[in-house]
Amino acid sequence: MNAAPPPNPLKEPPIQSRTAPSQPADRSRSDDVLKLHRLANAGGSAAVLEWLTTRLGGWIGLMDTEQPHGPEAAVLGAAELAARKAASAVLRHAGSAALLFALDERRALAAVLELPHPPGAPALLADAAVPLALVLRAEEAERREERAAAAEAMVRESVLHLLMNGVLSTARQIAETLGPSLPDPLRMYVVECGTGERTAVARLFTELTGGRAWIVRCPVYVHHLIVLVPTDLAAASADDDPLAGALTAAARQCTVGVSGRSSLREAPAAYAQAFHALAVARGLGERHARFGPGPELALAAHGAGAGWAAALLAPLHAYEPRRPQDPGAQELRATAHAWLNFTSHATRLLKVHRNTLAGRLRLIEAVLGLDLGGIKDQAALSLALRLTPGGRGADRAGGGVASAAGALDDVLRDPATRQWARAHLAPLTGPDAPAGARETVRVWLRHDARLVPTAGALGISVAATRKRVGRIEVLLERSLLRSPSARYDLWLAQRAEELGGSTP
Repeated sequence: MNAAPPPNPLKEPPIQSRTAPSQPADRSRSDDVLKLHRLANAGGSAAVLEWLTTRLGGWIGLMDTEQPHGPEAAVLGAAELAARKAASAVLRHAGSAALLFALDERRALAAVLELPHPPGAPALLADAAVPLALVLRAEEAERREERAAAAEAMVRESVLHLLMNGVLSTARQIAETLGPSLPDPLRMYVVECGTGERTAVARLFTELTGGRAWIVRCPVYVHHLIVLVPTDLAAASADDDPLAGALTAAARQCTVGVSGRSSLREAPAAYAQAFHALAVARGLGERHARFGPGPELALAAHGAGAGWAAALLAPLHAYEPRRPQDPGAQELRATAHAWLNFTSHATRLLKVHRNTLAGRLRLIEAVLGLDLGGIKDQAALSLALRLTPGGRGADRAGGGVASAAGALDDVLRDPATRQWARAHLAPLTGPDAPAGARETVRVWLRHDARLVPTAGALGISVAATRKRVGRIEVLLERSLLRSPSARYDLWLAQRAEELGGSTP
């Protein structure tokens, strides 16, 4: 054996190649060396091992010298190689020869060949060890980079999850470790990209904002990027957004929705605004749009509804699980928020199985005394969550579940809420409204925003119903068919109008 100091360690489980019949080695050594380097560059370690198997036959693979697995001769040779800390070893065993060449402190290129083996085999394996060691290191570096990128993506997704549930201090602390800092105030951009373009678009957004934008891949929609941009980088005018314009000009397959100016605490509302703006942008030639002017329900109803919301959610905020592994109050609240926004797609955001999601929803229904199968209680819960971001207000809760639920009508009768409702529904009867827009909305909401029963009630096809609702989306500048949908606000606005006696 020839002893030599081994290279630096690279930990990798053993890889074994298939066995192939022996072929004569009739090429010159220089041709083989050139071929090995080309294979390593083009196909990596797997291509090198496959070619060596074809050239020499027998068994050829990578051997972990600390925990060897494979043919007996190779295992014995690996143990000898490790014990002597040698650079190479040859061991004859049961009519075969095991040839091993150290690649690093833990791995070796091993070949088990029947005797007599081709005379050029030792030289060929020695020549292969050099490019093989290099390409293994490159592959390991690439895997580490991929793992680091995946870990960063998961951390950024966690920060987004914290923001959407009002846990701002923790979100800020985690974001600081990645950079840049979370902007406050901000405008939120939702960017819809083509397949496989999110990485390139994220890089472009970083360049356009000088690295100051905080970018995260949407965990629900695989074609979406969510970007938090400092307000001094975003245009003040809805008619002129140079940042969105530059992005859509450079990335032809992108569409961009932009929120209004918001504080970091208002991140959930900002996301909904940007998502609604994206629905409008899809129908525009410039492919970007700013969220249209209009009052926010959470602001309009806060005075009359904060106490109601706290009372409604009090049982949820006070809930204590029976077992340590069961979801607690904050986790159930996050589940409700995710499901109301993304329906069945909430499993992607929460990283849970659909059966787990269904079980949590049943528990939420039982705790709150609601029926989440209908839009009425869905809308009530959605408003209550928006009026108590992060669970705040639970300490002021009073009264029971029944009185809290019944008080929703009192909130909707409040003058500020009724004024919001009139403004929200006005486009449905305005000069630009398509014929039957208001009736379509009434029927759609009456059937819990489901297209099939709505189509039956209207006496038209499902496709025609979808087109009608799509035209209403453009009219309202709100997403209705895709979640997060404005259907809850529409139901609340219609109920407020009915309570005010404006409609029959």
